[in-house]
Amino acid sequence: MSTAAVEKTQDARGVVHLRLNRPDAFNALSREVMTELQQHLDAIAQDEQARVVVIAAAGKAFCAGHDLREMRATPSQAFYEDLFGQCSRMMLSLQALPVPVIAQVQGIATAAGCQLVAMCDLAVAANTARFAVSGVNLGLFCATPSVALSRNLSRKAAFEMLVTGQFIGADEALTKGLLNAVCAPVALDETVAHYVESILQKPRVALALGKQLFYRQLEQGIAAAYDSAGQTMACNMMDETALEGVQAFIDKRTPSWRSA
Repeated sequence: MSTAAVEKTQDARGVVHLRLNRPDAFNALSREVMTELQQHLDAIAQDEQARVVVIAAAGKAFCAGHDLREMRATPSQAFYEDLFGQCSRMMLSLQALPVPVIAQVQGIATAAGCQLVAMCDLAVAANTARFAVSGVNLGLFCATPSVALSRNLSRKAAFEMLVTGQFIGADEALTKGLLNAVCAPVALDETVAHYVESILQKPRVALALGKQLFYRQLEQGIAAAYDSAGQTMACNMMDETALEGVQAFIDKRTPSWRSA
């Protein structure tokens, strides 16, 4: 039986699975879990064979947020600043990866666990999953999760979750924009696999350029965003995969990509 806080597997296609593996602690983001996640993400960033990452979890919960027992045991401003800094770096690493990241949510995702779902590029959940940023119920406003949440949901929907701390179901999370798809628990693997297969059919270089641009332009004004997007498309078009893809479209044939 694995004792790793985060299990990693990778198949021959370049599909990387990371599984949070502290089910007895509801997969809370302890320092150990965040450290292991960061190490895996750093390795994936350097792995040119990686094509897509799926983040899942063992047990009934996806992730219950930060480890509150660990936090309460060290009541120090310096400790808390370092802890939340570590978490923010890990979250940003998800978006910095050159490959898409999919959250596979089988259970509750609260506080920083909900933040983790929001920071993934795509998210699929079982219809029994529930989501909340419930720190406010303990007197602790979920400030760092609010950064991710407000970039997925509308402002009022995000603020409502943050100030009420109430749970929402998977269907409501889908409607609000936190999720891409909801399915029966037994169909979760199959639904995620559908996204994985679609991603694997696309050139890695195009997805890497596109993902980088997607998040960068969101933080820019519209004129700067168009400038960045135009530069990205020009660079993408000069890559041999795009040149071959366009020519194949003109020739009405399937692209002949040496390596996607």
